[in-house]
Amino acid sequence: MRIGVACVSTRDQHPEAQEDALRTAGCEKVFTDKAFGKLARRPELDKALLIAREGDQLVVTKLDRLGRSLENLIDLSKDLQARGVDLVVLDQGIDTSTALGRMFFQILGAIAEFEHALMSERTRDGLAAARARGRTGGQKPKLGPRQVKLAREMYDSGDYTVQQIADEFGVARPTIYRHLSNVPSQPEGTA
Repeated sequence: MRIGVACVSTRDQHPEAQEDALRTAGCEKVFTDKAFGKLARRPELDKALLIAREGDQLVVTKLDRLGRSLENLIDLSKDLQARGVDLVVLDQGIDTSTALGRMFFQILGAIAEFEHALMSERTRDGLAAARARGRTGGQKPKLGPRQVKLAREMYDSGDYTVQQIADEFGVARPTIYRHLSNVPSQPEGTA
């Protein structure tokens, strides 16, 4: 069975052209998603995948109508391949039931793997460079050393509550408690 999947990604797009092309291509069932945004849910695609059985073909008009990212496309194609469902992309002439179509997805997979390896390498290099400059990662402290000393003095004076100190520095109470626990009290008469 040929199962068609259409998708529009903006509010002003209309799915009729895709649906017509899928029916002309012999799709018995056509599922249409209106997905706005990269992370949008695709309930109709999910339904199409549920009914797809070994020997079926999942048909889309363009590759970008199927997945929002290369990684998403690769994962989907692996899932289809494992289940014995072929993928047909009408506009690009891709058909994974042919050797050429399978090769195309192998190339996409290799590119995705290469891109992931490059990103990991860049991240490691960036972290190493930051460490060499003395940065250890994470957020910058909300209070500088001078502010921490002043907060300690305010707390030790007994004239301010932790909430008042937090309000003065524009931070939450837990931030003040965390800094106070890291800076010991000054004994009376020393500074």
